Amino acid sequence: MDKILSYVRRCVEDYDMIHSGDRLAVGVSGGKDSLVLLAALAKLREFYPQPFTVEAITLDMGTGMDFAPVEAYCRKIGVPYTVIGTEIAHIIFDVRKEKNPCSMCAKMRRGALHNAMLERDIHKIALGHHFDDAVETFFLSLFYEGRLSCFQPVTFLDRTGVTQIRPLLYCGEGHIRNVAEREELPVLHNPCPADGYTRRQEVKELVAELGKRYPQLKTRVFGAMQRLPLPEWGPVERRRMPPLEEDEA
Repeated sequence: MDKILSYVRRCVEDYDMIHSGDRLAVGVSGGKDSLVLLAALAKLREFYPQPFTVEAITLDMGTGMDFAPVEAYCRKIGVPYTVIGTEIAHIIFDVRKEKNPCSMCAKMRRGALHNAMLERDIHKIALGHHFDDAVETFFLSLFYEGRLSCFQPVTFLDRTGVTQIRPLLYCGEGHIRNVAEREELPVLHNPCPADGYTRRQEVKELVAELGKRYPQLKTRVFGAMQRLPLPEWGPVERRRMPPLEEDEA
């Protein structure tokens, strides 16, 4: 966790993500990424030079997940926790019967999450996208949209006044998984019918296969994103992400 925390702090500083007095929501799905992010930010608030607060918000997609373990963990670390009930899964899979549900699901979740934040007068949210997510999103955009693109480390949404930050961008998925296990975080099973059968999963497997032939592939792609031409990916003072060790990638 100490190493994750150091990566999170460096990412926060490189992209000027957190300011004094911020009320920071963390979108907690119950997966390993969002729980590690929550744990890291809860620790960071204790000593970060710019004071901020953390609150956890979960969207219940209506799939029958039990978030009681997450609620208990939030009590343990002193983070306010809210579960927002929705019927997003029913709308996507039963009503609309989406063949490619992920895009619509993401839009609906984002809208519901932002509404919940604004009702609480919170205007900044931390999302659990990490190093591997960024590289895979880059390839997804290239393969399926024919453009060089990715989500940004910091995104201001002018329609809602919400700012999205991604403090885990310097953390590899392998490291996050190991930390979640060692810290015994209450990771929940994802019952989504599309889990494991998406375009993202296809790209994840392709990148993993290419990584066997080109071991530095993900690091080089991420470095290229930081050097631009992607907007907003150039870190403050043009620092670069610290190299990941084998067990972190």
